[in-house]
Amino acid sequence: MSLLVVGLSHRSAPVSVLERAALRPEARGKLLQDAVSAEPATESAVLATCNRIELYADVDKFHAGVAELSTLLARHGGAALEELTPYLYVHYEDRAVHHLFSVACGLDSMVIGEGQILGQIKDALAVAQEQHTAGRLLNDLFQQALRVGKRAHSETGIDKAGQSLVTFGLEQLARSADVESWAAGKRALVIGAGSMSSLAATTLARVGVSELAVANRTVERAERLVTTLAEQFGTSPTEPGAPGAARGLTARAVPMDAVGTELAQADVVVSCTGAAGLVLGADAVAAALAGRADHRDGLALLDLAMPRDIDAAVHRIEGAHLVDIETLADASADAPMAADVDKVRGIVSDEVAAFGAAQRAAHITPTVVALRTMAADVVTSEIARLDGRLPDLDDKQRAEITQTVRRVVDKLLHAPTVRVKQLASEPGGAGYADALRELFDLDPQTVAAVSRADTRADRHDAARERTS
Repeated sequence: MSLLVVGLSHRSAPVSVLERAALRPEARGKLLQDAVSAEPATESAVLATCNRIELYADVDKFHAGVAELSTLLARHGGAALEELTPYLYVHYEDRAVHHLFSVACGLDSMVIGEGQILGQIKDALAVAQEQHTAGRLLNDLFQQALRVGKRAHSETGIDKAGQSLVTFGLEQLARSADVESWAAGKRALVIGAGSMSSLAATTLARVGVSELAVANRTVERAERLVTTLAEQFGTSPTEPGAPGAARGLTARAVPMDAVGTELAQADVVVSCTGAAGLVLGADAVAAALAGRADHRDGLALLDLAMPRDIDAAVHRIEGAHLVDIETLADASADAPMAADVDKVRGIVSDEVAAFGAAQRAAHITPTVVALRTMAADVVTSEIARLDGRLPDLDDKQRAEITQTVRRVVDKLLHAPTVRVKQLASEPGGAGYADALRELFDLDPQTVAAVSRADTRADRHDAARERTS
């Protein structure tokens, strides 16, 4: 295993740099393809969220891999390499596994313990599988990360320690008030219809807003989200001005060009799109506030996009309260229960050790398969030679001799192959595969062919799982 991750996050870089380095969804597939086309890498996956961008790869050269992955992150993002370099972090082999498992458990999140990262890791794996850039190592790694994250949430109280980024953002908007009391009866506007926007709309409906408009460039996606809300909360999609449905919530989908009109009526705005530029300017917010007769509550805005959707100048507008990624980063010094965090860290350490042992054991498997294949070929050759020297053997005798020789070979190979797998699974056990190849004079190309066949089978299985 030569796993390498190069990335930057809210912990290593200021929000301004993260904004410029952000990957648009359409750029991720090209990044993955370019990564596996580069000489050092054979597999790749990218984890891109609102506060992290990480490129994972299986590489055969560490320094060349770091240089290539760093260059690719800069090329496909919007920042120059020299701008990114001071903020990039690098993890290799077991440290890279430890990092992803910690991320999956929410230990590296802006809000400790938040669970949304699991969905983002699942999406990252799905994209790598669709692009055929995830082989055995990254498939195993990301699937195990998902299991580790689920284990941490089920076996500890980390869920109580952290909340989703949406909930945390709404708490910052509500300031000292209870979120449900603060949100009750308010009119909300959600801009965007992706996964984060869907979570925002669901959360707003749950905490009790009375009206909810969803604006999106593709209105059909907004309509699907509104329909989902209707199914989940017992509401029904309505037209503007129509009476509210059950539980007093009116939900509707609107086109992006209606944002200005909706803004003038809204009390709460949550925006999270994949747009490259600003979606909501300071002038639009100022105009919406100027047209209001009642300024008591003003306008609360939550920007969860990276790069940002809402102009930072909104912070300076009277009556507007903007919470964005940078604000959340400053406010995220919460102190979750230390005991639960310690438990999660213990789970991560145990799982990293188990994953490393499994990978090291798997590394020697092609060599063991090649050895047994060679032994079977020797048996076949010797039986053929025996047939030439003892042509009068009947079928029963020949079968008994063949079976006896095979049992002898199997018994001679059993103990050393089992033991070498055990030794290879221990730290520093990578050299046992080389020793086995040297002792039995195994053809390296034969071993490599077994490895390639296994990788093709893994990718076939992954493709079959996606279509099942």
